Amino acid sequence: MTVEWTPVMVALAVAWGAVTTVMVILLIYRGTLTMHEDDQLFLDETESAMEQEQAELLVKIERLQPYVRATVAGSGALLAILVALLVYDGIQKM
Repeated sequence: MTVEWTPVMVALAVAWGAVTTVMVILLIYRGTLTMHEDDQLFLDETESAMEQEQAELLVKIERLQPYVRATVAGSGALLAILVALLVYDGIQKM
């Protein structure tokens, strides 16, 4: 049994690929940011520049988090819809 891809399925597959690519790029970027994150306690004023750098890094990570969540949800939803359409098409051809 072969599956015939309708234009809607092709469009969903392309959209899923694009969203998943963006998701992977965001996850890699977040991973590089968190590699530079340190759990430190800054006790004196000489390390205040390092403390400020860590605070800026945490702000970047927090600002990136909603986009990561949105792309993960979008990728999962598009994949679920695509699989549902493929299963529905398969059932119709039986």
